[in-house]
Formats: sequence, C-alpha cells, structure tokens
Amino acid sequence: MKPDFNKMPLIPAIIQDYKTGEVLMLAYVNEEAYEKMLEKNQTYFYSRSRQTLWHKGETSGHFQNIKYIALDCDQDTLLIQVEQIGNACHTGAYSCFFNDIQGEVGPSTIFQSVYDLIKDRQVNPIENSYTNYLFDQGTDKICKKIGEEASETIIAAKNEDRDELIGEIDDLLYHVFVLMAKKNISLQDIQNKLKERHQITGNKKTFHQKGEY
Repeated sequence: MKPDFNKMPLIPAIIQDYKTGEVLMLAYVNEEAYEKMLEKNQTYFYSRSRQTLWHKGETSGHFQNIKYIALDCDQDTLLIQVEQIGNACHTGAYSCFFNDIQGEVGPSTIFQSVYDLIKDRQVNPIENSYTNYLFDQGTDKICKKIGEEASETIIAAKNEDRDELIGEIDDLLYHVFVLMAKKNISLQDIQNKLKERHQITGNKKTFHQKGEY
C-alpha cells in the first residue's frame, strides 16, 4: 500500500520522535521523495517554496533516520517516526512546535527533555553544574544520592504531604536519570524492558513475569 500520488501529487507528512512521540515537524512529500525515503531510510521532502526535492539534514547534519512509516485511513497523510539527529527545526529548536498556545506537554516528553539535558551535560560540561558534579564524583556518589532521595520520598509519604512528596519524587527521578546516563541506559531501554516484562498491548493488562497485576 502506498499513497496515490496521481490523485494528490503532494501529501503532508507528520514527523514524530520515535522515542517520545513528540511531533517534530510537518513537511510535504511527492512520489520522488517517498521513493527516496524507502530507499535511503532517511527523510526526504518536497519544498513548495523552492519547488525542489530536499534531503533533511543535508546541509545542517541534522538527519532523520526513519524507524516507522504509516499511512492514514484516507491514504493521503504520512506518519513518519524517526531518530532525530540534532534539532528538527531550522531555528535551532528540537521541534518546530515550540510556540505554546494552550495546555501542557505530556510526561514522556518532559522525561526525555530532562534526560537529554543530563546527557548533554555529560558531553558538554559547564561550570557550577550540579549534574557535572555528580558525574565527576562517580557512581558511588550518584547511588548515595539516590538512596538519600528514596529515604526522603518515604518520609514525605509518611508525612502525608502531597506537595513535599511530589518534590521528593522529582528529585529521586532526576538522580535516577543521572545514573542511567552514567551507565549509558536510555529511557527507550527502560520502555523496552517494561514492554518485555509486562507484555503491554493496547489497553489490556497481561501477566508480569512473576505473576498477575
């Protein structure tokens, strides 16, 4: 199954981060761009302003490696999930959709943003960064902080203080993310393990490896 380009020479393509589900951009695809994507496994689009084919990342180095392509029910819109290298937007933003109007982003997007920032500190350390301090101190220090934050989370729960508990859980997650970055474990690795262990399919719960939920 493929788009009917005789009916619609240009169709929109929604580009999505395959790890977080964040929508990165929207662009248009003609038949040549579509065939190129299948061949090269990277995104190609048709520029309506320049009236020419363009390979995303060709000049910036911010390529999009394709992980999944789907066609909508009317067969006139593509959903493309990608591994984004660098930033998707020409402004330097990760996503083109950064002008907030209403509502709030979902938790998975926030988690990935925090984790990405921690990884960036690991590669590009800055002065007086607490994250870099933890990396410099090493695994023992990070684990010690996780233990402390876990204890403080328990105390906050016992105190029945919701706001305090939320803050302590936030601190605990941050330090766990630092440990994950230190050990080169991604959020995708954790998600894959959850799927493997809990066999989550749609809205159905199935069996844990040690028993039923």
